[in-house]
Parts: sequence; C-alpha cells; structure tokens
Amino acid sequence: MKRVLITHKASLLRSAFLAMAACFITAPGLAFAQDAPATNSQLLDGIKAGNQVELTLPDPEKQLPLDDLRKFTEVFSRIKAAYVEEVEDTQLLESAIKGMLSELDPHSTYLAPKDYEKLEESTSGEFGGLGIEVGMENGFIKVIAPIDDTPAQKAGVLPGDLIIKLGEQPVKGMGLEEAVQLMRGKPGTTLTLTIMRESESAPVEIDVERAVIKVTSVKSRMIENGYGYIRLTQFQAETGEQFTNALESLREENSGNLDGLVLDLRNNPGGVLQAAVATADALIDEGLIVYTEGRIQSSRLRFSAKEGDLMEGTPIVVLINGGSASASEILAGALQDHQRAVIMGTQSFGKGSVQTVIPLDETHAIKMTTARYYTPEGRSIQATGIKPDIEVKPAELKELDGRPFFTEADLSGHLVGQDEESGSQDRQSAPEDQAGSMANRDYQLRSALNLLKGMHILNRKGTGTAQ
Repeated sequence: MKRVLITHKASLLRSAFLAMAACFITAPGLAFAQDAPATNSQLLDGIKAGNQVELTLPDPEKQLPLDDLRKFTEVFSRIKAAYVEEVEDTQLLESAIKGMLSELDPHSTYLAPKDYEKLEESTSGEFGGLGIEVGMENGFIKVIAPIDDTPAQKAGVLPGDLIIKLGEQPVKGMGLEEAVQLMRGKPGTTLTLTIMRESESAPVEIDVERAVIKVTSVKSRMIENGYGYIRLTQFQAETGEQFTNALESLREENSGNLDGLVLDLRNNPGGVLQAAVATADALIDEGLIVYTEGRIQSSRLRFSAKEGDLMEGTPIVVLINGGSASASEILAGALQDHQRAVIMGTQSFGKGSVQTVIPLDETHAIKMTTARYYTPEGRSIQATGIKPDIEVKPAELKELDGRPFFTEADLSGHLVGQDEESGSQDRQSAPEDQAGSMANRDYQLRSALNLLKGMHILNRKGTGTAQ
C-alpha cells in the first residue's frame, strides 16, 4: 500500500446535507437574484422561523398505507421488546425517518437541531475539517471536488477519488452523515484518508490535519493585458455581489473594459442557487436563466435576468470539469444556451436536482429533493452534466526546443523589407510570452486565453480597423 504523509492544515468537509453539492432554494417564490437573502444569518433564520417553503400537501390521513403502518408498528414493538440492548423511542423513530429519506436519493436527509449550525457554516464559507466536497457512490465516499487553497487540494486529492477508509474505519455501508461526523474533529488532529484512484493500482493513504479556515468564493486577477480571470470556488450567499465587484475591479484595472474574460468553474461543487442566478444575471442581457419543475406548485420556479450585461458583450470562456456541479452547471448552462460564453474543458458532474428545506417544527426539518432544474432551452442536467463546446483535457505544458528556421532574411543580399531596420541584419529574438505564470502552468487556462485572443482579433477585424 502506498502511503503519502501530508501535514498541512485543511478546511473541513462541508455539512452532510450540502456535501453532495446540493443546490438548494433558500426562500419561497424567489424569481430574481436580487431577492436572495442578504446575509447568511437570514438564510438560517428563514429555516428556524419555518418560512422556508410553502407546501400544499395532501391530507396525510387519507394517504396513509395502514397495512404498512401496522408492519412498522410490529417491527418497532419487537425491537423494543427483544433487541439485545435497550433503545430509546426517539432514536428508533429518527432512524426510521433517516432511512425513509436516504432511500429516496443521495441528497434527501433529516436535519436534527445541530444541522442548522452546519447550514450556517456551509453558506458563510467558514468551517473546520478536511477541505473536500463529497457524495456517496456504491457505498463509498466519492470526492466531488477538493476546495481551493486547502491542504486536501495541495495533497493531491482529486475529483473522482473514492474514500474507502476514514482512519481505521471502512466506509462501506456507512451513511454520508456518519462519514461527515468522522471527518469532523478538533483542529490540529489528523485523519488518514485511504483512497482508490483509477490511475493507481493500490490504495493510497493521505494524512490531513483538521483546521478551521475561511474559504474565499471569488478570486480574480489579470492574466494578461486586456484579459481578466475570475475563479468561483463555490456559491455562497454573497458570491453574486462579490463577482460583480471583482468584475468591475478588473475593468477599472484595464482602463474601463476587457478584451476577454475567463470564468473558472472547475471543481466548483455548487451551493446557493440565488448566487448562481445573480452571477448569470450580471453577464446575460435579459431572458430566462434557469427554471425548476416538480410535483408541487411551490417547486416550480423561474429565474430571469434583468436587462443589462455588465461586460457589454465582451467574449467569455467558461472552464468546467467533472468537479463542476449543481449551481456551477446552472451558470454554465445558462451562458451556453444564451450563446454568451464558450464552454471549455471536460463534462461536468451532472447534479440537476433541487433540494428544499422543509421545517417540521422549530428545531427539526427535512431536506428533500423537490424538483429538477432545467437550462433556458429546457435541458435537464441530471446525471448528464454540461458538455463543453470545446473539449480540452488537462495536460502538462512543456516548451519544446526546436531548430531555428532559415528565412529570407538569412540570404546574402536579400531585398530589404520596408519594415526592416536598415544597417542591421541581426534578427531580434521573439519576446517572451507575457501571459501570467498561472496560464503557463495550466493547459486548459492557456487554451481559454488563446481562444479569447483569437475572438478579439476577429472582432477587431470585423469593425474595419484593418486598412
């Protein structure tokens, strides 16, 4: 067994009900980005106040399967009477509720009072743990994406890794919520992840030290004169506003406008739906961004863009990969359907369902899948994902040494060109690549930048600047 020791500190695995990159609705009837809660505490207060959703449900007494309920009561009574150890009624009932929800799909779950605190952590971006987004697959814990700038990412944890052991405990048959609790722990303590990876013939062990850190959801910089780069690591409540501010800062840095923008959604597992809508709203002039369809009326929502494109049609390339899920796919799908951006990279995760938090009382709730979301053109992303317009797989960039070409200027007595400096036959070496070192290391980013340059050249020629 191969063993890799990593002693860096890490951020935490997100709470159980967001760990599968769930895109959830935070208030009833939201149709526009500006209606999203202003703070994370408002998100939490909405759940505690019981006004998260407005559901019209059938009378349960008319729907109850009496024979099955008798069977449930019989099993309950036999456990109480004959199980080897005494079991509290509350424990049995809550386990039954958890079982009902977990059997529906990987995203539906029961929320005990402590889970409200986890919800606030996950939407504010500050939490402690390992720094990876996870879900369930075939009884194992699957890494959706490592969170940016965490030791889990630096250790080399990759999207698609299967965690088969947490410490000394096998995860086969373990529930997602139970696995999350094992990953949590006191900052400074270490947890060993045993993972299986397609490229490895044997399990790999990685030791990661738990810690509490702050995750920044929006990062931006200029990668070359005229070309901006914005990285969205996840969608938190304030991500839409932060994206707009970052975009304005890049425009100001480049004298008021950009020649192109790379929007990086790789390994972004999703988050708050309204944040993705707000980001799309900033880039789409008008029209539908996303809509949801479910069995109940309150799960049928439409989110539309207000008039105005902050970039005024400037070319955009969006980078996605298998770690791009949920809200990331909503944004990429909207930009693709509106032909507002070129989508580049590899196929996304394919998480196209919406979870709604439904309060049961002041301290308990369930998170249940209530709808599927669709792109403006009616595409369902569930289990299929977003397919890039241009597929570009990760690759290592390496400059190859080549022999210099023999050109006209090397010929003795050649005819002097109009732009050739007289009196000097020495050819000047080509200027070094001026792109940022980040683009030089990242093949997909380099490809996106080159595409933007080509689009800018064509747009310039289209305006008739060449004489």
